[in-house]
Amino acid sequence: MADNSITLVGNVTRDPELRFTNSGQPTASFGLAVNRRWQNRQTQEWEEQVSFFDIVCWREMAENVSESIQKGSRVVVTGRLEQRSWETSDGDKRSKIEVVADEVGPSLRWATAQITRNERRGPPREHGAAADRPLPAQGGGPGYGYDEEPF
Repeated sequence: MADNSITLVGNVTRDPELRFTNSGQPTASFGLAVNRRWQNRQTQEWEEQVSFFDIVCWREMAENVSESIQKGSRVVVTGRLEQRSWETSDGDKRSKIEVVADEVGPSLRWATAQITRNERRGPPREHGAAADRPLPAQGGGPGYGYDEEPF
């Protein structure tokens, strides 16, 4: 079975652009520059190669990325490669390979970060102390009540 996964560490080249599909799904895209540096053994000179990638994020991650990173941020991206094809208004066929992100996070090699956890989105529940407790086991089967130890 072929595995199509990629992990990149690099610098954001443009601020994330947050957009919404016709159905309302958020999507964000940004550029990532990945630098590779090595010493030429013959000349003893340092050489560098830069590769540029377009990163695409969906749903909650798209919103979080657009609020959290900006041009110049060093990030770690894991995801998969995906090819997208389209036809221009002139009839030319084009295609591009993008990284569809599964995870995006700050690189902590030369920086620190403070993580703020978002509330999970789901069906609305009432607010208050009772709403913060886990839901009881359903069906009257094995489980534990709020006042019991789980083990």
